[in-house]
Amino acid sequence: MDTRVLLVSHAATAAMRQGRFPADDPLDARGIAQARAWRERMPSLGAAIALSSPAACARETAEALGFAVQVTPELADMNYGEWCGRRLAELAEDVPHELAAWSRNPDAPPQGGESFAQVLVRVGGWLDALDETASVVAITHAPVIRAALLHALNAPAVSFAHIEIAPLSVVEIRRSARGWAWWPAQS
Repeated sequence: MDTRVLLVSHAATAAMRQGRFPADDPLDARGIAQARAWRERMPSLGAAIALSSPAACARETAEALGFAVQVTPELADMNYGEWCGRRLAELAEDVPHELAAWSRNPDAPPQGGESFAQVLVRVGGWLDALDETASVVAITHAPVIRAALLHALNAPAVSFAHIEIAPLSVVEIRRSARGWAWWPAQS
């Protein structure tokens, strides 16, 4: 049996709608309503194990989707360091060169934070350590899902800038004897 991992991005937060970097933001009423509405029309995800990032928005999304989850530190969002809670537009004025480097270079961390390359190593290690017969639903963040997808495809880290993950998106990856592969999520 293959390892099957369904990665679900958490519901939208007020910080996302305001163009701010996350700072362990909880879901607001709008995000909870979106997750509950999505639950009504979501396909059966049927996994044996449900996991979540430690972040409030991921745990609350999991709850709204009806999952009792185990918090998994490897599913944590990228550490945005000193950029946590700050608006993207503000950073574009204050530190334009650092922001530009971060948005294009997977090795460039936000000030005092974690680079995408570091997230890729963390997530790849977690994926490779999963039981070979595991079936997992993981509620997490867009950078973590990007990292999992790039790891599965053995794609270069610089490709992170070309992947968009919307709130409540589902990405499925599977590991077989051939290694990891991306699968279209069933709808």
